[in-house]
Amino acid sequence: MTMHDDQVDVTADIVATLIRDQFPQWTGRAVRPLRSTGTVNAIFRIGDDLSARFPLRPTDAAEALAVLEQEARASAELAQVSLFPAPEPVALGKPGAGYPMPWSVQTWLPGTIASDADPSGSEAFAEDLAVFISALRDAETRGRLFSGDQRGGVLTDHDEWMAKCFAESTGLLDVPRLRRLWSHFRELPRTGADVMSHGDLIPGNVLVAGGRLGGVLDTGGFGPADPALDLVGAWHLLQPGPREVLRRALGCDDLEWERGKAWAFEQAMGVVWYYVESNPTMSAMGRRTLDRILASME
Repeated sequence: MTMHDDQVDVTADIVATLIRDQFPQWTGRAVRPLRSTGTVNAIFRIGDDLSARFPLRPTDAAEALAVLEQEARASAELAQVSLFPAPEPVALGKPGAGYPMPWSVQTWLPGTIASDADPSGSEAFAEDLAVFISALRDAETRGRLFSGDQRGGVLTDHDEWMAKCFAESTGLLDVPRLRRLWSHFRELPRTGADVMSHGDLIPGNVLVAGGRLGGVLDTGGFGPADPALDLVGAWHLLQPGPREVLRRALGCDDLEWERGKAWAFEQAMGVVWYYVESNPTMSAMGRRTLDRILASME
């Protein structure tokens, strides 16, 4: 089942043809599609040390290339400041072989994603996550500020999206209760200046090894944002005890902690209904995050 109505089809044969035509030095390497809970890209292994990412939704090729170039710069920057392994950009591919958009190649990181190796009860993992977030926060913004309409800017900018989420979630969730919670979250004031953030610390973007943080994926969104944004990981990834370990390690005050909860709430509300049939793992993650947030408010 596809995840988006307008999803672009990409197969191992297409990928092998693109590699042969554009990167002949990798011809003959095994091309293997990866089972992924991701919702933006189809991912393929190329041999043992590379992976290729193919955007799933169609867009103008020039616009897509600009996005991939920016993501490559962001990934390279994060890899320089992260204290944990992160993929590094290798190459950008062009449309071809029936695939209509540019695509990207990066280094492959071994490990098990947190969706499959649940670290939620590990205080050591929470400590590692705090170290990772702190290192990003300490990175220079170089005068850059948050831009765009995604998570990490102004909470009230998401009112229209949240109204759609509530409407689509009727019959799936306790919408009246969740509406009341958003009424609280959207009023939380922003006080801190932008810091550098990963932006999407969900289980599918985190590698686990022996109950510790083994690496971080999907780093192309690295950029300036609300300091509370990366606190979504507290709710997507952790049970109450380790969550408090993370909070103490980062020194979060009550307002920053609540704003992190608000961003996690906004994200979770969107994935529950949108992926309820097409990506049950992602939808279940959203439900679990909402349950954790609701339990924290009791």
